[in-house]
Amino acid sequence: MCLLIFSYRVDSRYPLVLAANRDEFHARPTAAARFWPEYPELLAGRDLEQGGTWMGITRSGRFAAITNYRDPARTGPAPRSRGELPLNYLAGSQDPESFLAGVLAHAREYAGFNLLVGNLDSLWYLTNSLPAGNASPTRLQPGLYGLSNARLDTPWPKVVLGKQQLAALLRSGEPDHHTLATVVADRRLADPGELHRQGLDGDMDQVLSAQFITAGSYGTRSSTTLWVDHKRRVSWRESGFDAVGNVVREQDEMFTLG
Repeated sequence: MCLLIFSYRVDSRYPLVLAANRDEFHARPTAAARFWPEYPELLAGRDLEQGGTWMGITRSGRFAAITNYRDPARTGPAPRSRGELPLNYLAGSQDPESFLAGVLAHAREYAGFNLLVGNLDSLWYLTNSLPAGNASPTRLQPGLYGLSNARLDTPWPKVVLGKQQLAALLRSGEPDHHTLATVVADRRLADPGELHRQGLDGDMDQVLSAQFITAGSYGTRSSTTLWVDHKRRVSWRESGFDAVGNVVREQDEMFTLG
């Protein structure tokens, strides 16, 4: 994933509400979200190049998502694929804090990442972008959050916009997939002055500043909207896009957490 806007335990009716975009090269082979044959409890998309995933949820309520952390100083290939991190949590049984403590032991083997793992009762965040010895798992308090390719809640324009849009949606009533998708659907590039205030001055920073990216061979491949209500009912939709941003598929899943 490259943009996640989510509400966690803010509204008692909806403990988790999320809208997210996965940005990737269009040539990278990918399987749409489904329940995996080898992990029947797991709903997630699959990266067919490395075998991992970027976001998923299980029938028991385990949730995980990952974004890349942009770091010009770390551009070389890493020994391990970031996509294995959410998959390992989703397919496992460790509690979130213990799982992230184990990830810390080999966190530098991955390119920069931001990782969310947890469930409706306990949601945790870890990044490997901090100097060795300074990183530690953080338990999230109830709130409205935004995560892109910097640390959690870094006020990049598309993150700030998304949080404002989600807050307005939650005030207006019950979520629906169409409206929730608009939280991460803005295709306008950010104002260069706003990017400069965040230290984002490169040409690519401008190209990638929109919530929804259409940049030729690279862009928003899919959007996922998700909520879990107070009766533990999950509603999930994944929409896939072509290189110019047209919807080419939609898939809905609904189930109740066990």
